[in-house]
Amino acid sequence: MKRDDLDRELERLAAEGLYRRRRVVDPTRGALQRVDGREVVGFCSNDYLGLADHPEVVKAFRRGAERYGVGSGASHLITGHTPAHHALEEELAAFTGRPRALLFSTGYMANLGVISALTGRGDTVVEDRLNHASLIDAAALAAARLRRYRHNDVAGAVARLAEGAALIAVDGVFSMDGDLAPLPELAAAAKVADAWLMVDDAHGLGVLGARGGGTLEHYGLGLEEVPILMGTLGKGFGTFGAFIAGEEALIEYLIQRARGYIYTTAMPAAVAEATRAALRLVEREGWRRDHLRTLIARFRRGAARLGARLMDSTTPIQPLFVGDPGAATRLSDRLLERGILVTAIRPPTVPKGTARLRVTLSAAHTEGDVDRLLDALEACRHEDGSSEG
Repeated sequence: MKRDDLDRELERLAAEGLYRRRRVVDPTRGALQRVDGREVVGFCSNDYLGLADHPEVVKAFRRGAERYGVGSGASHLITGHTPAHHALEEELAAFTGRPRALLFSTGYMANLGVISALTGRGDTVVEDRLNHASLIDAAALAAARLRRYRHNDVAGAVARLAEGAALIAVDGVFSMDGDLAPLPELAAAAKVADAWLMVDDAHGLGVLGARGGGTLEHYGLGLEEVPILMGTLGKGFGTFGAFIAGEEALIEYLIQRARGYIYTTAMPAAVAEATRAALRLVEREGWRRDHLRTLIARFRRGAARLGARLMDSTTPIQPLFVGDPGAATRLSDRLLERGILVTAIRPPTVPKGTARLRVTLSAAHTEGDVDRLLDALEACRHEDGSSEG
């Protein structure tokens, strides 16, 4: 794109209701946030267990900063791999029931690093059409042939694998729809095809399973069925970063070949210490997952009474279908006027014609917060008689 084209493209995005604008959001406490000087209840965060501002996590971060400083100074392979990083990797491996874990600075970099290290030109990567953008981009970075199948279509995945795939990658919980991938069936298909199965469980870890083990615990799957597990730390764990967990040889190979690991600065050790504290809370405080399930059920019952069009999700991601991107943005704005922050999700993040409000629930919410959201949706519905809410 040439410089003269930029203004025209921005004008087009605005005219089609697809222009993205940032808000300056100042967290206060729990689910409360301050936007434009006014306190609102936020329903956009992926901090599903409400651990981002937990006193134990904050205290661990401060202790880590006092010991290690606020930056790591280099990549893991130079001088950036501290005792805090090493301990966190060992604890994540134990938590996921795998021999080894490897830290990455972001989930995006982890996905790019793994797929580009394990596949290349001439290889085929199979993916769900609603996979996270990082998984799609990873196949392009690897110069692999990307073959996609309809969302959660096991037969389609089997057909693609039969074409001779090196790897199949899939979200455990789909970030914009909130539903789960059919992992047992995909694991069986990958085994028949002799292909790697990689699961991005960014939105499942900490939330699903009796002990927060995520989508794999939910299904009762282990290393044999799912050789590659990617997890992020900025959602259920409330901190920042990501990791890959798998067998010894896989992790050692990624250390040698994953460019997203080799050529970037390690996360601050203070973040690693904070994550260690969060991991202990995930394991110890199962009430957070119980409370979250109560809130999900309460919201879905209330939304159904309002006639809202919800998507098929039992996770904290509760998309409210709208369709038109402009209508989704207007509904988001009207909710903000009533003290509720919910982001409108529009193409290209979701397919054309499927714009929605992505309501996310957290253990930091109260039942009263959920009722306030439902009351605001009902008020918007009565305000103009539209079907947007």
